[in-house]
Amino acid sequence: MKKIFFTTIVFFIVSRVFAQAPQVKVEAGILEGITLSSGVQSFRGIPFAEPPVGDLRWKEPQAVVPWNGIRKADHFGSSPMQKPIYGDMRFRSPGISEDCLYLNVWRPKAAGAGKLPVLVYFYGGGFNAGDGSENRYDGESFAKEGLIVVTVNYRLGIFGFFAHPGLTKESPQHASGNYGLLDQRAALLWVKKNIAAFGGDPDAVTIGGESAGSMSVSAQMASPLSKGLFKRAIGQSGSVFNLRYGTVSLADQEQQGIRFADRVNARELDKLREMPASELLDKASEPGAFATRLIVDGYFLPKSPLAIFEAGEQSKVALLAGWTSTEAPYTAYMGKSYPSPENYEKLVRMQYGAKADEVLRLYPGKTEMEVIRSSTALASDNFIVYSTWKWLDLQRKNSGQSVFVYIFSKPRPAMQPAYSDVQTGLAGGISKKTEKQPKEKMPEPLPGAFHASDIEYLLGNLRSNDVFAWTDDDDKVSRLGQNYFVNFIKTGDPNGKGLSLWPKTTAKDKRMNILNLNVDVKTSAEEFRDRYLFLDKLFMDQAQKD
Repeated sequence: MKKIFFTTIVFFIVSRVFAQAPQVKVEAGILEGITLSSGVQSFRGIPFAEPPVGDLRWKEPQAVVPWNGIRKADHFGSSPMQKPIYGDMRFRSPGISEDCLYLNVWRPKAAGAGKLPVLVYFYGGGFNAGDGSENRYDGESFAKEGLIVVTVNYRLGIFGFFAHPGLTKESPQHASGNYGLLDQRAALLWVKKNIAAFGGDPDAVTIGGESAGSMSVSAQMASPLSKGLFKRAIGQSGSVFNLRYGTVSLADQEQQGIRFADRVNARELDKLREMPASELLDKASEPGAFATRLIVDGYFLPKSPLAIFEAGEQSKVALLAGWTSTEAPYTAYMGKSYPSPENYEKLVRMQYGAKADEVLRLYPGKTEMEVIRSSTALASDNFIVYSTWKWLDLQRKNSGQSVFVYIFSKPRPAMQPAYSDVQTGLAGGISKKTEKQPKEKMPEPLPGAFHASDIEYLLGNLRSNDVFAWTDDDDKVSRLGQNYFVNFIKTGDPNGKGLSLWPKTTAKDKRMNILNLNVDVKTSAEEFRDRYLFLDKLFMDQAQKD
């Protein structure tokens, strides 16, 4: 009798566990996800387009072929083809593959009851690396706050941004390149059609991203193809309005494509498509072989993003964006030169020529510490800050929408003792410490929040990163940042109960209002507008030449 009772209880428990596996019917079939210990439900590795392999390499993403039965959505799909560029990227995927067009969804357990706001997030990595399975982008934290979260894979490098006259000719749209951006749009179309099945509101979608992901958000705002697919936008460090990493013409990228085809002795498209993905990646990764750029292709971007935003033709959505306080260290500008006033002035005059005096006025360097501060600012502004500022400035002037601007300034804490043999790098990565000491000991970089260091804080995923010894102050800043983000995703306004007021910026404001997010939240009018206006002249002069 006891044996029968015990067997019955075990059967009941097992049945309950299996019954808890959540199922959702989307356009292509039934998905079965998993329930996390928090009660959040996770659906992983959902195909939103056909695998871009074989004849579909370098083609616009194609609709998914429906499947029969129940498709398990309990593991992440493969990462896009890439080299291990950044030391801070930790994927939960099974590996890299050209078959990579998958997305992941997190939802509250009770999501079926109503239409919840949605966040679709694009990863960073310079359009050459990244994956939606990374812990720092995990959607569980936001889902616990009543949001649906979607992370998206998109093609990278030569697989995502290769242009060639042959590809342009065969395209019904007479365009090539920008396949990675078209992948993002395909994912947004999938969300529009399917997110209601998860309890999400297809008319309350916010797109967000960091670095290349932030650039992607600005590009999606510029593209007429993506209009109506989202209501709000979040940008963390970056936009397409970049002097070094912005858009280029289709003609220029086609010429690069011709040179690459000659380099690998595969001048016909058939031969290029027959190359194994690993070989293609290796060849494209050789120095000088291929440079990934976003393209004014006449289709996804019918004209330059600058022209689109200046004409007010972009998506007129609420925008929250900003940058970190120390996007790049002073060594990113000074290189191996010691930060002395003499070395600094020499570099500035070499780079800026007739404009050097103005640069030295805006970024003074009369003492060593002043050089460190100014070269940090020059490196950061040219790398990311100016382009993010320009995006915000154009949106608030030409959209009729307010913008919310931030600087994230909380430095990361010390590393855990287990990581005493590694060091941090420019883009948030970590690498082994080198034994070789420089001939002249260089001063320490300025303390602050470096590029990509804000991701875990603002997405509520600090504890997913075991490299750093997080403190109560870090948790406090993370909660503040997450609360602001959640409020904005839900209402279009980051302000809410218990939070310091984040003033909006409108077209009428002479200077942007900036919230400095740290342990103590502070707000002020922007301090360095004159610097950005100077860089703006350089950007506009270059745009006219292009």
